[in-house]
Amino acid sequence: MTTAPTAAPPIARLQAMFASNRAAGRKALAPFVTAGDPDTATSVAVLEALAHAGASLCELGVPYSDPIADGPVIQASYTRALAAGVSLADVFDVARQASARVSMPILAMVSYSIVYRRGIDRFVADAVAAGLSGFVVPDLPLEESDDLDAACSAAGLALVRLVTPTTPPDRAEAIARRSTGFLYCVSVAGVTGARTELPAGLVERVNWLRSKTSVPIIVGFGISTPEQVRAVAGVADGVIVGSALVRLIAESSSLPREQMVASVSRSIAELAAACHD
Repeated sequence: MTTAPTAAPPIARLQAMFASNRAAGRKALAPFVTAGDPDTATSVAVLEALAHAGASLCELGVPYSDPIADGPVIQASYTRALAAGVSLADVFDVARQASARVSMPILAMVSYSIVYRRGIDRFVADAVAAGLSGFVVPDLPLEESDDLDAACSAAGLALVRLVTPTTPPDRAEAIARRSTGFLYCVSVAGVTGARTELPAGLVERVNWLRSKTSVPIIVGFGISTPEQVRAVAGVADGVIVGSALVRLIAESSSLPREQMVASVSRSIAELAAACHD
């Protein structure tokens, strides 16, 4: 009697990507896009284009009316998506369609209030069915994360945690040790948004965090140019680009979808090339 092979857990897609990057000597480019901005069909097309342009993974923003650390560009994208009637079911549908077309891992960037309102078990089951590899939950304190942590672990999903420049060292160490998939290192204090310079001390902070965890470390907040990507990729395992891409999508929204997607693809290809230097 033969036993049917066990399906790989969702986090395996993320782990395989990092392993492939290490073998190829490149770092991960992790763009962020808002689901449903300007519409769900375009979001699917953008996700597919990101993968083909060289993105290693993508954070899919779940629109929320009261974002915690998002700057004006991402806040505006959430407002547009909500005004257009985008629902949580729509977000899962975007993820489902995109994950069926590309091997690029997709993680939901989501407020814990949305997870809690849906119900942890139901939210996790919906995420697995949609092909998501995990979650980034920026407003979930470590002390209140046990239930979601257990549900993600049982389902094989990553639960990515964040450390900021103001996180005390002992707390940063505890967060780093409990993050799965990767650790999100916030480069600057404040809200998201493209900046012209990288902060002092970032290299030292990433190196310190690397001594506290075995998961890859990805740096986000304020990164928008190939030069900045190249600088961060020199020390971290990956780079998150959010506001710059969300702004590009907004500025291109009046174009035909094919032209918008082509513009996004060119921008991401340029940033991805900086991760390979």
